[in-house]
This record gives sequence, C-alpha cells and structure tokens, in this order.
Amino acid sequence: MKKKIKLMSHLVAGYPTEDKAFTAAKALVDGGADILEIQLPFSDPSADGPAIQSACTQVLKRGYKTKDGLSFITKLHEAFPNVKIYLMSYASLVYTPGIKDFCKKASEAGVSGMIIPDLPFDFDEGLTEACIQNNMINIPVAAPSMSEQRLQKMANAGFPYIYAALRTGITGTATFIDNNTLEFLQKVSSGGSKIYGGFGISNGEQSKALCDYVDGVVAGSVFVRIITEYQNDDSALYQKVKEKAQELCEIK
Repeated sequence: MKKKIKLMSHLVAGYPTEDKAFTAAKALVDGGADILEIQLPFSDPSADGPAIQSACTQVLKRGYKTKDGLSFITKLHEAFPNVKIYLMSYASLVYTPGIKDFCKKASEAGVSGMIIPDLPFDFDEGLTEACIQNNMINIPVAAPSMSEQRLQKMANAGFPYIYAALRTGITGTATFIDNNTLEFLQKVSSGGSKIYGGFGISNGEQSKALCDYVDGVVAGSVFVRIITEYQNDDSALYQKVKEKAQELCEIK
C-alpha cells in the first residue's frame, strides 16, 4: 500500500482559459491534491519563474481582474467543498482595496488561507488579524536567505503553517534536496508550525525526500508547464495533470 503525502498544487486563475483552468483543478483533485493554491494573475511577480510569469501575462491580456479570480475560486469551492483553497497573491492586490475588505471577500469565496510572499510576517499591514477575523490563516513564507535571528522569530511567532521556500531565487527551476535543505526545514519547524515545502518541486523523488520533514509539498510550475503543453487537448491535459499529481503525493 502506498503512503500519501499532502500536496498543495498551484494554479494561475483563468489560465489558459476559465474552463481549462477548471479542468486542471479537477485533475489535481482527482489526482490526490489536498489543497488548491490559486494565484491571482499579477503583472510583475517577484518570486515566479518563466512558466508562471507567462501564464499571468496571458490571462491579464484578456482583461482579467481580481473579481474574476475570486469568482473562479468560488466555482472551485462549490465544486470541491472538501478541498482547501489557499489564495496566493502579491501585496499590492490585497493592500489596494483594503486588506480587511479583501480578506472578507476571499473568505466569502471559499478561501481558507492566504499566501502573500512580499508581505513580511512581522509587518503584514494587518493581514494576520484580518485572516483570523474571517476564519482564515495567514501563511508566511520563509526563505533560506533569511538571517538565523529572523528565521527563529518567524518559527516562534505562532503561525499554524509556514511555507518554506526550499531555495532562493524564483520558482520553476530544479531544486535539489540536500542536508542544507533539511536543516533549513528543521529550523523553520522548530517553533511548532507545520511546514509546506515548495519551489522547484516536480517529481516524486523530491516528495519522498521531503516527506519526513514537511506536512505537505507544494508544486506549481510543473503543472503550469503541463497545462501549457496540452492546452489544446482537454483530455490529455486532464490525464497528464492527474498523473503528475498522483506521482507527487503518492510515495511508497
């Protein structure tokens, strides 16, 4: 019998179309994904690699707005009520309409967690409090480039979950799981927070290497690349995304 590791799968809302994005989401859920991390398309993403940047650009060219992304999330929540949905965005999209108002709308759409990588965990403009008020959690991002002191401060700040970026730089390029990676994960989890590990996760071997150190693995660019490759064949898109999800979350 295969052991399963929790999988958080990343999708860009509306990419390449609303219907195909929904097909991809269904494939992820059917493939075993426990969490759908839905990114609102953004014009200048600081942490995203070429695959996600290109996807965001294509969606934004259609005139896609934040309200469209929230409507997409509502549709997902209604279709998969037992699957957690986390919203990933950048600070300006959340801050501009007002963080309290944004969090209220996100919660109403079915979001249970927020991931805003460019809002510092200790200067978050009220994001954590707004999440608590709307029955959501704020999931800060830890990076290996953080100082020991700051990493320790985050680890002991009482967050239920922390997203550990497994290396510096942008998403989508290969990540090697070595002793330094595992030591970093142990530091991030030292305060009792559960850890999601991501950045460059694309195969089952990486999941196996991480399974004893994280509560779940995060994969994004690998799915965006599959969606891009098979966007003109819905059946193949569904099957390939589902198979990759199964590979990432089923470990022997």
